[in-house]
Amino acid sequence: MSHSNKHVTQKTALSGWVNGLVGVIIFSGSLPATKLAVKELNPFFLTFSRASIAGLLGLFILLIFREKIPQKRQLLSLIIVAIGVVIGFPLLTALALQYVSSSHSIVFLGLLPLVTAIFAVLRGGEYPKPVFWLFSIIGSSLVAGYALSKGTATASIGDLLIVLAVILCGMGYAEGAKLTKSLGGWQVICWSLVISLPLMLCATYLTKPITLSEIHSISWLSLGYVSIFSMLVGFIFWYKGLAQGGTAVVGQLQLLQPFFGLALSAFLLDEKIDPAIIMVTGLVILCVYGSKRFSK
Repeated sequence: MSHSNKHVTQKTALSGWVNGLVGVIIFSGSLPATKLAVKELNPFFLTFSRASIAGLLGLFILLIFREKIPQKRQLLSLIIVAIGVVIGFPLLTALALQYVSSSHSIVFLGLLPLVTAIFAVLRGGEYPKPVFWLFSIIGSSLVAGYALSKGTATASIGDLLIVLAVILCGMGYAEGAKLTKSLGGWQVICWSLVISLPLMLCATYLTKPITLSEIHSISWLSLGYVSIFSMLVGFIFWYKGLAQGGTAVVGQLQLLQPFFGLALSAFLLDEKIDPAIIMVTGLVILCVYGSKRFSK
């Protein structure tokens, strides 16, 4: 590899990490905002309405830029993305947050990097070095271990829903990153939302609240956040970052998402944060660095 090509590759990889980090920071507000919303909004209505709002915005963006309709061979991947991140993850997390706190559920997101990396190998053809997997497993184990140490028997239903959500989300992340290379980052999430839009609009109507006057503004603001930022803007940065730096590698930034989310939970929901999480955060950051250092 020439010096100039190596420089371009390093610059692209750095851009991937920057875009990925922006995406992670935006996603970090998703669960706290969802927790606020489900206090007054039905989880099904919340899921369907956020996808509908984002879908209408996505359709508008696609029309403005006159994007070509995806090829038939790309439709299956778009459907997988829609199942994973448009419907599956939002719905399962909204249901889970009826049983567990935002801070408890957020910690489980530390499993996302490992799940995403596995799907990146299965669907994206990426093959990181064995040392990468060591750091990834250690980081995920630290986060999962912390979550389980704070778990209770009554939280088991919520935990199961969160784990299923993480699996679907990892699948959607990896599939979207793979498709981004040929379709483009913002195009992937926009088309996935548009494909889901007819069903989501119907479902939103069927699950709408009987009365809207009793729903406070904080719930509507939370719905607005998860619709515009969690469902659309965050993915524009995230998929671009994954495509630039590698799905398995940049995906390790998700190990930091629980800690951004915990800070927001403490600020927005007044949930107490265990001091032990600070130590876990430091160890996880080392794992993120290690996975990046030995990724290829």
